[in-house]
Parts: sequence; structure tokens; C-alpha cells
Amino acid sequence: MDLELTKAEEKAMKILWSIKKGLIRDIVAKYEEPKPAYTTVATIMKILEKKGFVGRQPIANSHEYYPLIERTEYTNGFIRSFMNRYFSNSFKSMVSEFSSESNLSTEEMEELIEHFKKKIESKNKK
Repeated sequence: MDLELTKAEEKAMKILWSIKKGLIRDIVAKYEEPKPAYTTVATIMKILEKKGFVGRQPIANSHEYYPLIERTEYTNGFIRSFMNRYFSNSFKSMVSEFSSESNLSTEEMEELIEHFKKKIESKNKK
């Protein structure tokens, strides 16, 4: 999936991912104060449905919404898109930029290296 979410859509999706499924009132209830209007969340859910991020099923006089994509699927796609747009699809360039800008400690860099070594090993075992 190539579509990106707006901040409002992302917030609604994060809530939906955490509750798994729910009516609009359930989603509104999970927002921090000040909570958005019911109609605002209803509009966001309609947009997310149109974009293919959520599905819905009728429940009495309402609809229950549920995610059609997993959070990790969206996150991975977002990172790939970000890396492609800003770092010519080079993971090495992206990590290099963040490590120099965010002052990663040697320990944090070693943890990252270890993490990727384990990822590579698990892929090679498949």
C-alpha cells in the first residue's frame, strides 16, 4: 500500500489498531482531551475506508470499524516511502544521516548492528 495517512487519519488508525474494532463512539472515547466531534471521526473513518485502510460491518443503526492493514504493514511502507523520497532508497544513507544528527551513542549503534545481524540471520534460515 502506497498511501500515506494524514496526522488525523494516523491518530484514528492508531486508536483502531489498539482496540482492534469499534464503533465511532468507541474510537472517540479513546482520544485525549479535547476529543474531536463524533462527526469529525465519522468523516475520518469514511476517508480511511475509501483509502482501503479500514473495513466496516453493520451493527444495529451503526457500523463497527476494523483495520484492513496491520500497523507494521503501514509502518514498513511508510519507512520505505520515506527512505525512497529522502535517501534515494538507501537504508545506509538514512541510518548514517540519523546517527550523525541524533548523536547516537556507540552502544546504540552496536545495538542497531546486532538487531540487523539477527534479522539477516533469520532471513537466511528461511
